[in-house]
Amino acid sequence: MEEHVLVVPTALFHKLGYFQGFCRDMERYRTALLAPPNVSFRPRSDVEKDPSFKQLIPYMIFSHTAMDGTVRLFQYVRGKGAGESRLRSKRSVGVGGHLCADDVTKNMHDFYREGMLRELHEEVVLDSAFTEECVGIINDDETEVGKVHLGIVHRFELAEPSLQSNEPDLIESGFVPVAEMLRDLSDFESWSAICLEALFRTDG
Repeated sequence: MEEHVLVVPTALFHKLGYFQGFCRDMERYRTALLAPPNVSFRPRSDVEKDPSFKQLIPYMIFSHTAMDGTVRLFQYVRGKGAGESRLRSKRSVGVGGHLCADDVTKNMHDFYREGMLRELHEEVVLDSAFTEECVGIINDDETEVGKVHLGIVHRFELAEPSLQSNEPDLIESGFVPVAEMLRDLSDFESWSAICLEALFRTDG
């Protein structure tokens, strides 16, 4: 059976306040985007090329700050078997994926968090204490992938850099200093480049 993924009408996003890139005012959007009357689950093949809907994606980034103040992020390269073919071979600092109907079945009161944690455990093994914060939302209508997705960005600050890939298609993974990433963003998928610029440019 084909996967049914959570979507919201793109018109709703425009009504709430259209932007291109990164917006820190997540509270302006989150309640409306996740309100039951505004969401639906549709076949993934139908919405992957239909810009009248936006698929909501929890996008989790993992940081660790060393004693000397150096900020490092977990990063990886999407291998050939990665689910979204348009992002393969791209470097990324975010993990996450689609919310599906099963997430509602398991936790109808907070299906978003249910789906986010499911994606986290599917993609990485996290073995560290952490704090977590929802830091913003990504919209990128300049790419074909971005036109049909909205990213809800969560930053996990880890006490220790104890995180590893749980997916064979997430390769060349590990923690890299933010300053090193910011020197050249050309190899990163657009969402990662947007996050790096918006959240870490001043971290150096």
